[in-house]
Amino acid sequence: MKILRASHLGMCFGVRDAIALAVEHADTAPLTVLGDLVHNEAVLADLRARGIAVAADPADVETRTVMVTAHGASERKLAGTRARGLDVVEATCPLVHVAHRAIKALRRDGYHPVIIGQRTHVEVRGLTEDLDEFDVVLDQADVEALAYHPRIGVAAQTTQPIERVHRLVALIRRRFPRSHVRLVDTVCLPTKQRQKAALELASRCDVVVVIGGANSNNTRELVQTCRRHCSRVHHVQTESDLCLEWFRGAGTVGVTAGTSTPDVMVDRVEQRIRRLAAPEKSRAPAAAGGR
Repeated sequence: MKILRASHLGMCFGVRDAIALAVEHADTAPLTVLGDLVHNEAVLADLRARGIAVAADPADVETRTVMVTAHGASERKLAGTRARGLDVVEATCPLVHVAHRAIKALRRDGYHPVIIGQRTHVEVRGLTEDLDEFDVVLDQADVEALAYHPRIGVAAQTTQPIERVHRLVALIRRRFPRSHVRLVDTVCLPTKQRQKAALELASRCDVVVVIGGANSNNTRELVQTCRRHCSRVHHVQTESDLCLEWFRGAGTVGVTAGTSTPDVMVDRVEQRIRRLAAPEKSRAPAAAGGR
């Protein structure tokens, strides 16, 4: 059995920088992160082992220093956190900052903001909490529910598939032909690279394994992308999630991973696949008294 890795996969620079920043600050003083720093349980477990606390609300923070996650936060939330006397460290991905600035510019120019993304996702909440009026859409039904605005400005959660963004923008333009609809592409390059690589990988494989946190939006999107070209796609968080039955009769297995998945986890999953794919004889325990 052949195992192929996607040409682009795994942890992006924004996540790496956020983790490094958290470790750096935790080495000098107690640190609390506001929410999950990244959506990967293995990474979060390592951070907890380093003594880094997590709190959903600034009111629950017991340390002097708090960190905003890689997903970013609204200016309103940042101001409220600082008003409690807390020192705020921002681990916000620079490309999420780009999305914040794009939406602010659209609003300044008189456009009604429409964000393509998951309404309850922490990044989308950060993108919209400073807005008095906005809409969030993820599918055609959401577009059909939009009200008319003469100027509509569209941006996206940074981990949305760019194909979905273009499709929904086309639907918005078709629904409101008299509106001026302006798209600002805020989908980040690592997401685009991983989506494209996943599509190419899935078209060449009998089975695809996608590695990433259960709550990771970009990982789930990779799963959906791979299923467009491969019927046997499996989402795992660690190597222990793998099942031998998945690989029976497979000639080529593809491996890809979300942007919060560490390299070591990709290596472990691939090694486990190789062991599962080994001939049954080589995996059987040695007979009693054998050498």
